[in-house]
Amino acid sequence: MSPAPRRPWIDRFTEPAVALRMAALVICALELYSAVATLAGAATEPYDGLIAQAWAALGGAPRNPTPLILSLMLLGAFGWLLWRLARPQHMDNPPRHALRWLVLLDVLAFAVTPGLPFLVTAMAAVLLRARAALIFAALQVLLALANYLWLPNAGQRDEQLHQGLLYGVTMTAMSMLALHGLAYGLGRLTASQAEKRRWLQAMLAERLSAERLHDEQLRYSERLVIARELHDLMGHHLAALNLQLQLGEALAARGDASAATPALGKARAVAQQLLADVRAAVSAQRDEARIDLRAALQALQAGIESPRIVLDVAADAVQDLSPRCAHALLRCVQEAVTNCVRHARARQVEVAMRLLCVDSGDQVLVRIEDDGVGAPRLQAGNGLTGMRERVEELGGSLTVLRHQPGFCLELRIPRQERL
Repeated sequence: MSPAPRRPWIDRFTEPAVALRMAALVICALELYSAVATLAGAATEPYDGLIAQAWAALGGAPRNPTPLILSLMLLGAFGWLLWRLARPQHMDNPPRHALRWLVLLDVLAFAVTPGLPFLVTAMAAVLLRARAALIFAALQVLLALANYLWLPNAGQRDEQLHQGLLYGVTMTAMSMLALHGLAYGLGRLTASQAEKRRWLQAMLAERLSAERLHDEQLRYSERLVIARELHDLMGHHLAALNLQLQLGEALAARGDASAATPALGKARAVAQQLLADVRAAVSAQRDEARIDLRAALQALQAGIESPRIVLDVAADAVQDLSPRCAHALLRCVQEAVTNCVRHARARQVEVAMRLLCVDSGDQVLVRIEDDGVGAPRLQAGNGLTGMRERVEELGGSLTVLRHQPGFCLELRIPRQERL
């Protein structure tokens, strides 16, 4: 098998996580350069955040390096935290308490300089849902305006004095709306692309697993046809041969019994053995012709990167299945996993299968559980309704064990069809 072709370097640099990290590095490098220039004696003002404003309000010396050093430390903390939040896996599965981390990141950004929070807005648009991210961006604009009104730097105070407060507020509001609006749009575009990628992975994995099941069903049908052909053709012919040999043995017994009887008896024994072998082969072929669902489930697991699918499948639960049972099981698992990919924002989905021996016959017990957000109220949509109908057609049942936090389903399906 030939190795997969290497991705072009430009594709790796345009990944959302890499792009966000590179942007953070560039901005932090610029701020670091300005800080070094200030420490070297250059007349720059690299930091005009809350640290610098608080230092000035407390009467600190303008050229004292203390606020600059504090800002550098906070800048390092900001860069490290943004780097951690912009991990590739967080593009698909946001970290726990993402909003708290974003608030902390925003506090660090405002403490250093008002130019950094737009990166936090972009990060929030990736990690939060659309409505929450929009509210976050709007609050960012309000915070920037509040900072302009109550904690202006020297340049902003001169602007308010010469151009007027209304002019300054208007221009600041327009620039902040443009900046944070752009950051929100880019972040939502990144989140949308990540969601589409997850959806396509789920669809591809579903198709691959369905193809595996289809192959199993084809092999089942082919083996069944071969078994019937062997029984109908060779079995009847060999039975007729056995009868003919018995007749020849009887006829020969009336003539030269000493010569004919041993040969005919041996032929009769061989024919009986051949007939027994054919029947044994037919029985073995029928026993092996059942469907094994494991390959289809493993194809589904391998095709989806996020959320992580954990299979806990007992061997006897996925073997010796009837075609309809195997098809219903795979479709229900596919539907549950697809719903988790689209709505749950889960990190992991567990699919457990066990075989239950009950009075009415063997049943396959399936439990599908995720660690996502769940649903405040249980409303059966098309997916859940279709799963329930598919299971009940085979005499099984579907039960929702939990819908928040996370979602947990339990299916019970008879392993063999009832005639």
